[in-house]
Amino acid sequence: MGLHSSQKKHFPLRGIDGVVQLFDAELRKSEPDLALLSLVLGFVEHFLAVNRVIPINVPGVRFEPLEPDCPSSCFPTVELGMISALYERFTAQIRGAVDLSQYRRTAAGSSRELVKKVSDVIWNSLSRSYFKDRAHIQSLFSLITGTKLDSSGVAFAVVAACQVLGLKDVHLALSEDHAWVIFGKNGEETAEVTWHGKGNEDRRGQTVAAGVSEKSWLYLKGSYMKCDRNMEVAFMVCAINPSLDLHTDSSELLQLQQKLLWLLYDRGNLDRYPMAMGTLADLEDQEPIPGKENPLKIHLQAVTSAQKHYNNEHIYPYMYLAGFHYRHRNVRDALRAWAKAAQVMQDYNYFREDEEIYKEFFDIANDVIPNLLKETAAAAESSGEGGEVGEVADKEPKQAAAFSALQDSECFAQLLRFYDGICKWEEGSPTPVLHVGWATYLVQSLSRFDAQVRQKVSIITKELESQDEDDQSSDDPREGRRRPPRRESKLEEQSSPHSSAPPTSPSSQPPPSTALPKKVGEGGGRRRSSQGPQGGDTEGKPKSPSPDSSPSSQQQDAPPSPTSSPARPVVVFQSEKMKGMKELLCAAKVNSSAIKLQLTAQSQVQMKRQKSTPSGDYSMSFMKRQRKSL
Repeated sequence: MGLHSSQKKHFPLRGIDGVVQLFDAELRKSEPDLALLSLVLGFVEHFLAVNRVIPINVPGVRFEPLEPDCPSSCFPTVELGMISALYERFTAQIRGAVDLSQYRRTAAGSSRELVKKVSDVIWNSLSRSYFKDRAHIQSLFSLITGTKLDSSGVAFAVVAACQVLGLKDVHLALSEDHAWVIFGKNGEETAEVTWHGKGNEDRRGQTVAAGVSEKSWLYLKGSYMKCDRNMEVAFMVCAINPSLDLHTDSSELLQLQQKLLWLLYDRGNLDRYPMAMGTLADLEDQEPIPGKENPLKIHLQAVTSAQKHYNNEHIYPYMYLAGFHYRHRNVRDALRAWAKAAQVMQDYNYFREDEEIYKEFFDIANDVIPNLLKETAAAAESSGEGGEVGEVADKEPKQAAAFSALQDSECFAQLLRFYDGICKWEEGSPTPVLHVGWATYLVQSLSRFDAQVRQKVSIITKELESQDEDDQSSDDPREGRRRPPRRESKLEEQSSPHSSAPPTSPSSQPPPSTALPKKVGEGGGRRRSSQGPQGGDTEGKPKSPSPDSSPSSQQQDAPPSPTSSPARPVVVFQSEKMKGMKELLCAAKVNSSAIKLQLTAQSQVQMKRQKSTPSGDYSMSFMKRQRKSL
């Protein structure tokens, strides 16, 4: 069975608009044809990025300029004959290899054996030896013409093949670095159909329950995306790879991807797809289309989507947001977004298969942030040499912002929250995260802030064991460490004057210049009073965008403080390593040796020193980790 007449009438597809019109027509159906759309995108990508040659040297393929005045910008015309032949080849291969009469099907949906059989057909059609991480092998065009697919491409091909067989209950499931399929009633069943990393062939057909229960980032603790057909179309659009080489992208493919994402966005098909919104916002930031949404607004919508639909368990919405602020040299906002990403990360366990997100955090901590602070320091020095700060502010607002960033205690507080999240991520994980390389750049980043700036941050170490009262001293008498019951009330008094700001959701944050320390203080008070996971901006992950879920009655009843001094940023440490560095972080001189020793110490040793009583859930994972090491 080939293409329908309603599909054939759109051919030949001329230019970007022709492709967009085909997608628009398919998206209006209840079942957009995944195979057809993937073949079209693969064909276009092949001739614009893989085999980008002079148009006259490609027999059977016509190229037309995108703009009459720019003959060098060409777009291949997608002819019906070629696409139809590839489509019929794919459908015949799937139908010929799978006999549906041999497999049990119930009212609930497809069986695991049938899904496994379809994945075997795709798997066995691949070449035995090829570099599986190479670019431009994610579409069905690559499968049919080159028998090559990357990891997520295999999962997509399985879903497309199931659609060809009429298995409407089989859909794509996506985490932030992996793909598998869901099937059965309401997508309750899961099955691995592809590899991850260096290859896990033996997992095909198995559920993802083990990965979910061990709290690895790869499976997002179960908060993964369960796609419908339109989200699967969005996935293939996001998978477009415009790169020609390491330094050059195809402008035509970028335009095509941007217009297709806008089509999906305007239809509401990206509402539950945060990473797609992040991709769209990045494209819009590079080449804005007049009359469209502001890129920052789209980034914030992606964060809100992750909070609303996925329990705020996704990392990349914050990474995209931080990247936007980084490109625009908004130091405080970039550090805040990275800190939020680390605070979400802190509740995962690190496994070897999570290496992609490890690389992201490693690059941020040991390259991006140090260089950002270095550039900020250089900008501050140049502005100091060039004249008064006010004069610089009049001429270069960004330079003035750079000048103030290293004098901003809130920036330092966000840096501490970032590292606290990383250290907490390591605790209880079977694989260590931090090594001396991390410590070297932590010291370098800390040294960018003067002691006066660092000492403006109020650091709270949330301890539940009475033993810790005698183990650690505090420079802040407000913490009241000697008497735990009074410590609770003292912290509420400290935090309550700053609780007038709303709970910190990135989608509703005020501009950085307006009363941000109030927000930080308010978040710290909420964590201290509730002792729950619904933390604010200060140290815990912002688990829910709901303004009613975080405050406790204890916080609401806290008495106002008689003082009216400006609010100081409050950081509540969750990780044992950062708790141990409390005095080092605010000392007049940064003690690099002591910080490196503390940051790279084994977590087991740290836990043994601090944990003596089993009170509270907070210690249980550490106790298990300690016993494992004996």
